[in-house]
Amino acid sequence: MELAHSLLLNEEAYSHLGEVQKAEFIFEWLRYLEKLLLATNRRDVREKQKTLVEQLLSLLNSSPGPPTRKLLAKNLAILYSIGDTFSVYETIDKCNDLIRSKDDSPSYLPTKLAAVVCLGSLYKKLGRILGNTFTDTVGNILKAMKSAESQGRYEIMLSLQNVLRGLGAAATPCHRDIYKAARSCLTDRSMAVRCAAAKNEAIFMWSTDLDSVATLCFKAFEGSNYDVRISVSKLLGTILAKALISKHPGTAASRQSIRRVSLEEVLELLGTGFLRGSSGFLRASGDMLKGTSSVSRDVRVGVTQAYVVFISTLGGAWLEKNFAAFLSHILSLVSQSHPKATQTQIDAVCCRRCVSFILRATIGGLLGEKAQIAAVKDICQAIWKLKKIVDAVLSDGNLETQLGSTDIAASQHMLVCALQELGSLIYSLGTTAAPLLQDSSAGLLDSVISVILHPSTSVRLAAAWCLHCIAVALPSYLTPLLDRCLDRLTVHKSSPEAVTGFSFAVAALLGAVKRCPLGIPHGKGKIIMTLAEDLLCSAAQNSRLSAQRTQAGWLLIAALMTLGPAVVSHHLARVLLLWKCVFPASPKDLETEKSRGDSFTWQVTLEGRAGALCAIKSFVSHCGDLLTEEVIQRLLPPLPCAVDLLTQLSSILKTYGSPLKTPSVVYRQRLYELLILLPPETYEDSPGNLCAVLQELAADLTAPDIQVAASTFLLPSLCHQDDLLILSPVLQETDHRFIEEQLLLGSGVACGSLEYDPYSIFEKDVKGDSVPKPLPPTLSVISSAAKLFGIVCAHVEEAQRILTLEQLLDSIKRTKGARQQVVQLHVVSSVSSFLKYVAGSKGSLGTEEMRRLALTLVMGGLESSNPLLRCAAAEAWARLAQVVDDGTFTAGLAQISFDKLISARDVVTRTGYSLALGSLNRYLGGISSSQHLNSCIGILYALSQDNTSPDVQPQALPHTPRSIDKRDKIFSVHFLMEELLIYFQLVRIQPGPAKQHHSIGFLFTLRRQRLGPNYLGNSTSVSTFRTSCLLGCAVMQDNPNCLVQAQAISCLQQLHMFAPRYVNLSSLVSCLCVNLCSPYLLLRRAVLACLRQLVQREAAEVSEHAVMFAKDRRQEWTPDANIREFGLEGALLTLLDKETDHILCHDIKETLNHMLTSMAVEKLSLWLKLCKDVLAASADFSTVICVDTMQEEEGDKGDDASVLTTRNHEKSHPFTNPRWATRVFAAECVCRIINQCENANIAHFDFALAQDMKKKDSRNDFLVLHLADLIRMAFMAATDHSDQLRLSGLETLLVVIRQFAAIPEPEFPGHVILEQYQANVGAALRPAFTSETPPDVTAKACQVCSAWITSGVVSDLNDLRRVHQLLVSSLTKIQAGKEAVSHLYNESASTMEILAVLKAWAEVYVIAVQRHKNHKQSLKTTTCLEESVRNGSYASDGLLELVYTDLGTLSRLWLAALQDFALLTLPSEFASQLPAEGGAFYTAETSENAKWHYYNSWAHILHATALWLTSTGFVVADPDEGASDLSRPVTPTSMCQSSSSGTTVKSPEDVYTDRFHLILGISVEFLCSLRSDATMESITACLNALQALLDVPWPRSKIGSDQDLGIELLNVLHRVILTRESPSIQLASLEVVRQIICAAQEHVREKRRSAEVDDGAAEKETLPEFGEGKDTGGLVPGKSLVFATLELCVCILVRQLPELNPKLTGSPGVKATKPQMLSEDGSRLVSAALVILSELPAVCSPEVQLSIANTLLRMPIGYLERLTSVSMRGGALDQLTALQFQVAKNIIPSRLSLTKQCRLPWKVLLALYIMFLIDHFSLVDGTQQELDEISLLTAITVFILSASPEVTIIPCLQKRCIEKFKATLQIKDPMVQIKTYQLLHSIFQYPNPAVSYPYIYSLASIIVEKLQEIYKRKPESTTELQIFQESIKVLETLVTVAEEQHRSQLVACLLPILISFLLDQNALGSATSTMRNLHDFALQNLMQIGPQYSSVFKSLMASSPALKARLESAVKGNQESIKVKIPTSKNPGKNSSIQLKTNFL
Repeated sequence: MELAHSLLLNEEAYSHLGEVQKAEFIFEWLRYLEKLLLATNRRDVREKQKTLVEQLLSLLNSSPGPPTRKLLAKNLAILYSIGDTFSVYETIDKCNDLIRSKDDSPSYLPTKLAAVVCLGSLYKKLGRILGNTFTDTVGNILKAMKSAESQGRYEIMLSLQNVLRGLGAAATPCHRDIYKAARSCLTDRSMAVRCAAAKNEAIFMWSTDLDSVATLCFKAFEGSNYDVRISVSKLLGTILAKALISKHPGTAASRQSIRRVSLEEVLELLGTGFLRGSSGFLRASGDMLKGTSSVSRDVRVGVTQAYVVFISTLGGAWLEKNFAAFLSHILSLVSQSHPKATQTQIDAVCCRRCVSFILRATIGGLLGEKAQIAAVKDICQAIWKLKKIVDAVLSDGNLETQLGSTDIAASQHMLVCALQELGSLIYSLGTTAAPLLQDSSAGLLDSVISVILHPSTSVRLAAAWCLHCIAVALPSYLTPLLDRCLDRLTVHKSSPEAVTGFSFAVAALLGAVKRCPLGIPHGKGKIIMTLAEDLLCSAAQNSRLSAQRTQAGWLLIAALMTLGPAVVSHHLARVLLLWKCVFPASPKDLETEKSRGDSFTWQVTLEGRAGALCAIKSFVSHCGDLLTEEVIQRLLPPLPCAVDLLTQLSSILKTYGSPLKTPSVVYRQRLYELLILLPPETYEDSPGNLCAVLQELAADLTAPDIQVAASTFLLPSLCHQDDLLILSPVLQETDHRFIEEQLLLGSGVACGSLEYDPYSIFEKDVKGDSVPKPLPPTLSVISSAAKLFGIVCAHVEEAQRILTLEQLLDSIKRTKGARQQVVQLHVVSSVSSFLKYVAGSKGSLGTEEMRRLALTLVMGGLESSNPLLRCAAAEAWARLAQVVDDGTFTAGLAQISFDKLISARDVVTRTGYSLALGSLNRYLGGISSSQHLNSCIGILYALSQDNTSPDVQPQALPHTPRSIDKRDKIFSVHFLMEELLIYFQLVRIQPGPAKQHHSIGFLFTLRRQRLGPNYLGNSTSVSTFRTSCLLGCAVMQDNPNCLVQAQAISCLQQLHMFAPRYVNLSSLVSCLCVNLCSPYLLLRRAVLACLRQLVQREAAEVSEHAVMFAKDRRQEWTPDANIREFGLEGALLTLLDKETDHILCHDIKETLNHMLTSMAVEKLSLWLKLCKDVLAASADFSTVICVDTMQEEEGDKGDDASVLTTRNHEKSHPFTNPRWATRVFAAECVCRIINQCENANIAHFDFALAQDMKKKDSRNDFLVLHLADLIRMAFMAATDHSDQLRLSGLETLLVVIRQFAAIPEPEFPGHVILEQYQANVGAALRPAFTSETPPDVTAKACQVCSAWITSGVVSDLNDLRRVHQLLVSSLTKIQAGKEAVSHLYNESASTMEILAVLKAWAEVYVIAVQRHKNHKQSLKTTTCLEESVRNGSYASDGLLELVYTDLGTLSRLWLAALQDFALLTLPSEFASQLPAEGGAFYTAETSENAKWHYYNSWAHILHATALWLTSTGFVVADPDEGASDLSRPVTPTSMCQSSSSGTTVKSPEDVYTDRFHLILGISVEFLCSLRSDATMESITACLNALQALLDVPWPRSKIGSDQDLGIELLNVLHRVILTRESPSIQLASLEVVRQIICAAQEHVREKRRSAEVDDGAAEKETLPEFGEGKDTGGLVPGKSLVFATLELCVCILVRQLPELNPKLTGSPGVKATKPQMLSEDGSRLVSAALVILSELPAVCSPEVQLSIANTLLRMPIGYLERLTSVSMRGGALDQLTALQFQVAKNIIPSRLSLTKQCRLPWKVLLALYIMFLIDHFSLVDGTQQELDEISLLTAITVFILSASPEVTIIPCLQKRCIEKFKATLQIKDPMVQIKTYQLLHSIFQYPNPAVSYPYIYSLASIIVEKLQEIYKRKPESTTELQIFQESIKVLETLVTVAEEQHRSQLVACLLPILISFLLDQNALGSATSTMRNLHDFALQNLMQIGPQYSSVFKSLMASSPALKARLESAVKGNQESIKVKIPTSKNPGKNSSIQLKTNFL
């Protein structure tokens, strides 16, 4: 294909190609030429223009196909527009000559069509340049059209359209002729021709008589398909709209006959088409007089779409102004003015659907929310007017008059349409409609409830559904509406209309509960159940009301089941009792009923039993958790009787006649539906019942009275989606599916409507605001029978199966004609269901006889004339082979198909068996026999090439590659695809046959699904195949059929996934942008699905390509979504606001989310502007009031100026009245933007840095600079009428507070940037705390309040009180008790709100305590008062003071909440012990729902409670303990409070013990079984609570005295450490461990102290010892606190230091690795573990101490080895080393030395320890180990100072230690010398001379020698200075500890050394810093020593004048150099202040 990429056609390469490749080569060249011409220089084009024209014209005679001729024409037009136009006339003449040719052969037709297309393209591109040649051209084309085929007429219409577009007004002379041609084409038999004619502009330009045009369009609707209705309705609606709004005649059509029309005339014209169709007046009137309607469904649906186009063209503003007239006209279409339009139920339902569609598409799609609210008021007025008419008729008292009954019957349809649209409107408005319902003047609720008493059942159901929509949209009205309807139902039980109407309403409202998360009060269920029982029991009391009360009772019970197990479980026994009583107890009782009953009795009986069956069906559907074995056994007994009644229905019906026909059908349907839902095992034990049911099913499926074959509702579920796509694209979802469904069902079948099944009003499968549309019972029972047949037939004996199938086969044979088709449809559907069920359950079909019967039935379906039935039979054909699972049988089926395809010549048979072969290959993976495979391929390929059978081709095409692909022959696939591509490009698939287009599109879709990654190959075959695929996609993209275009986009999407570099992204994005607002839903879905994939990888590129395309096509492309101005992001947001399809909206959101993730940081301003425009577009700025007008911000305030703007000064928003759902998404986007910036540049959250970077580069953009906009958007959202938007706004505000709370304000030091918006925050939160606010909004607001208060943004308590007061008001509401709880929602909603308030208070209290604690610590270190003020210390105290006011109340509420949580988390086996009335904040009935709210709040409440208990110290009881004013249940929560039964009040000790165990129990239960969804926040809060609990002595005494409790807690903490890797959680756990050990230490000390007091006269050696192990003699795992602690600490150490574990380091299979340096977190963890280890000996008995001392003492040695092998920083090294030796320091001075039996072993152990320590680091094999000398000397020093003198004075030990010090003093390392001197300083000071003197005697002389060396060479560095200073300190220590007689000698040695380092006055000024410091140090020591030893000092000065003179000079010089510095303090300026933002928008 590379040879095709040239300006001129490569004729040489072309000539060497075969016929198949030539067409592909030409197509590729034309595609490339189109792009090349636009990019080539004009001069180069003109040079080769002649040759190029000749080559292009020569292609006209090559029979080009539709895609090729389209490209050919486009290239010719581009060529002449760029190059010279001299030869264009010759080209036009040649084309005209080709068209005039007399050759009418099929082979010449493509040439003529190509010439027509070329002419149209030339005139479109060149226009008036071609002069007057168009007259002849148009005449020639029109003349050719008279004899043209449908393909020719189609192309001629499109060509004439192009001529008109190119010439404009110059083509006026031809308008009349073209108009006449278009008129005839509008009613052409070809649907493609009709579509082309509808797009012809001549109709717009020439038409003056609107009546004739409208009539023409009405005729075009007759027999039309979906595409024609779309095109013609667009034509008609646009013409009428332009005629209405045109002020003056257009220049293009200026004739005197044109006239303006009024709205009434236009509406009357459309109404005529809707009511009379395309017939003339006389014929229509005659038909109506005869009682027949001449309006076909096609026309009515088409006119309906024209209505929508008409209003959409005029726009939402026009509709808003003329809404009253529009509404009146639309409703009049089903009014009493046109009674014949609704004379039958079928016509009425269809007309109502059309009217509802018009209202929904216009009001719901065009009007903004404010206009919709106004529309609601108008609809309410219309309802009131219609209600008055009915009231007037009913008040007359004569209901039998003809006038009255006509008025009522006619008004019912208007009311139904008005009520349904009213409900849909309010549903779409959501909570934004709240002001409307509060407006008493509108009377919305009164108007709806008033029509519930309407005589028509349809109206009552519509009113009930309207109430359902109101309840879903406004959950706060659900409970009041339910109460109102229940009251009316109770009061008006004697009115049949009231009983049925209000029962419908109650059922509809109950169905709304599951869509309202806040629910209804639990007690409503009991009220409804009682009322239902009362209705059922009283049904027999009044025969006039029996049927209504029976229906109402069971309807209420069935609806009650939707509330779920939590409600139904309390009433299940009563329901089962009613279920049992409604059926006879035995067959004998049933016979008795038959003999006694009459027609009316049986009618009521069947109604009641059908209702009971529906109620049980609803129970099984919605309460599966209650369907236990016991309940099933109670459900089963009435079923046999129900089946018996089923078998008796036919005889009963014969006896009592037609009145029982409908009740009997409904009864059958209900029983079948219940049996479908019940597990077959439940009723499988009754084979007799199964056989009876199967016989009845067979009878129903073959009943003679069913004459309608409604295949479109029965078969699609049994067909494969791929086959359905080919057969009927209309079966797929479209924007007009609501009205198009009536065309699918056929003229004799009614559309679904609510009155057919009132029980569907509460069903849960209803999507969105769509009204339930159940089919008529006669159709529904067939559908249920077919489904149940598959289940029952699979569970009966094989003999019964065979008998039943023979019966069905015989029924088909006995019927003829249309009746036979109906029976065959039902039978094949049932058999297909059976085979599908058996295949799914892996069952067996049975014997050969069973196979034969099934095969015979399926083959009959394959040869049916119904396409859907053939499709279902093909699926059954494959399922049959799948169930039999026998290769021979499968091969036999394939052979049968081959034989039929070869022998049969009729289209039906060949089509059916083509489908059968494809299905066989689909399910069974192809055919194993190569012979069969070749036959399959050959036959299907021959069929696909058979152009004489256009209906067979679509079936054969898709299955051909499937057969090959199953054998994985990719190159054969390529060859076949190429063949079919050329076949598609050529004439064989013309625009007419839509199925062929769908087939070829599906073919390419199938190919890309099968290949996938094979696109990536680089071989020649794969490359060729890929090119072929791209060509195919290009062909499909240019196809006029939307489904083919959608499949082309899907193919390119798949190719882009696997081989993105081969897809032209720019071209693909352009295609997507063009179709972004397509009128076809499937195409829009494909576009968004592709966009969603593209932006995941290349979001920026896709966005740029979209903008570039929009700018380049500025004039040609005018989409609804403005990409040029707002980018692709804005276009998608606009589309999101308009779309109603859920799948499409989901894809749009996902696409925007991916784009936001990729580009939000780079395009920050754009995204924020889009979100702000969406949120601000509908904000009511006039209601915004400044909180404090004294705090107005200055107008010239930089970035914040935007806060002060108002709507009047802003430009018009790009988003006009966006829906609340779009605004919610925009608010969510703002949160995502903030989260994206969090992971980007830190400047996004640093105001000063952001300003600096913005100054350096103005292109820089940072989030912090848009803080004003963020606050503004959050405020707008949080104060909206929509509750969902308020939640999103509060969430946005919460995110903003958390992210920006700590950012300082550079202009105001000590303040943060968010402080200026505190008024905005308060104003945004305040509406959430009003009484009418839903609990979920208040709960979210509480979370924001706590975040704001704890953020530290506000330091002024007066400002903080504004938000604090909101929490106080909520707390007051809680204190008011159950009297103040809202009864609008479920009790769990109140629980959620209460717990949210308590959690918020808990968070505030925790932060307040922490700040107070930090403040107290800072006061110890901070001396500057101003600094403490600046740090907010005063605010921290104030915050605690704010909370302390309510702390008494809060503590009781917190404790009550924790007790509730403890009860709710008990295992299910303790359920019987739970309080019957519930807890403090939940009821027993709603415990399951409330449990989740407790899970979200308990952790913070636990922490706060622990802090409060800590603050009380567990010592003094709460003074307010007994004065609680809570009106809450006393039993479960009132700790230390007297109960109502007068029990004894607990003591304070008992109270605190209960509270201690409560907190500890909750914590342990949570920590010991951490769930995967447990948050780190909850774990941390729980651990912090334990820390707070153990901070005071009393809880520690409880832990210390209960060792088992401590061990359990340690084990739980060990589990936490093992399962959570977070360092913060592990550190918190270790802190709790440390506190537990401290508690144990205190307990041991207390026992020891008590023993010492009791035995005060005894010696300490004889005192009893306490501690762990005293009784057991050692550590017992599982019962030892010390052992559990050791396990935990060693776990930490080994995980951080694996080298400590010999099993890890010594294992042969473990490879030794170099130790890694500890992280900062690791160091902290090791430090914490070592601290705990150092505390362990204090809790052990002497025996245990001795047993573990060896391990604990050896640990420092191992750790020293670790330190010597790891390079660590000094700080971490010093800290960890110190901690290691702290362990030894705590162990060595143990009380073991005081214990007689342990004294000697302890001494030996210590001696061995120090010897081992020294020996371990001695010479080994002549090489010195790497040793940290400092650590070793430190260990020796710790031993010397801590151990008993009895050990340290052992001569050998003492000698070894002294030698080590001597050796270390010789080391040159200065740091070692400094540390050595410091350690010796400690040893020399030891009080026991026996220990210290040997070291002094041995080392003092060495130290003096070292000093003399320093004296000689003088210190030159800081390190040497430190060595000197440390050595001087050692000498001074020697002086101190020396005996009196030797002290003067030592002083005499020390003084000369010090004086020698003094400097005189002259030398002091020029001395180095080291010498100066040395001078100062010596002089300071001399000043201290001189007075102490004055005699020695004086004698020395007297004996040495030189020393005296040196000292005097130094003192004098030092005095002169000292200057007194008076500290200066600057006067503090005025306190910085920051202005507040007060205008929130």
